[in-house]
Amino acid sequence: MSTPEPGAPADAPNPAPKPASRSAPRPASRSAPRSAPRPAPTPAPDRRALISDAAIALVAAGGLRSLTHRAVDGAAGLPAGSTSYYFRTRAALVGACYRRLAELDLADFEEDARTPGPWDRDAAARALGALLHRWLTGGRERQLARFELSLEAARTPEAAPELLRAGLAVRARAAGLLGALGADRPDERAALLAAWTDGLLYDRLAGALAGTRPAPDPAELASTARLMIDAALAAP
Repeated sequence: MSTPEPGAPADAPNPAPKPASRSAPRPASRSAPRSAPRPAPTPAPDRRALISDAAIALVAAGGLRSLTHRAVDGAAGLPAGSTSYYFRTRAALVGACYRRLAELDLADFEEDARTPGPWDRDAAARALGALLHRWLTGGRERQLARFELSLEAARTPEAAPELLRAGLAVRARAAGLLGALGADRPDERAALLAAWTDGLLYDRLAGALAGTRPAPDPAELASTARLMIDAALAAP
């Protein structure tokens, strides 16, 4: 039984249904111009790398006393508690920083080690000189943070494995390059070269005369790098 339309008497018959009207055929529409493809969305930055970078910047600017989970949250622009979610302890945060520093330093190492010509002592000196110049200029804060965090890792057993792992990775790359130059014991030579490189960086960045030195000069650094490479290869 059908329900009467609102407002009609209860006993009034329902109106007969109207025949469906046929609409006139629509003219074929022209195809709309295709819009330009949308660019792929930029991937979100890795949260661990973001936190590590913020922590490194804090240490470079204010030393280890500035390295707190809350401060890293603020510097990274993350909600409170984000840093402690990924790195529960201070030692874990220090280890993450050193892992990130090693990753960035190795990327610099690989980039500057690419030479168009043959790999000889001159090419190695230019590559090491360019790397030193990079770390004394654009990468200055990162190297300062590395020295600060190295001291913390040396005092904190939980963070020491990351310090060791990072140091071994850098020395392994240096050993490979020195081996290509004919070093008979490349691992030992790489350890010497790494120690001299760290000493030069520390002297230029934080040594007693760091504030009085002129701006880093690529040619002078390449010359110094050649002396270090020659000494490493000649060491008994």
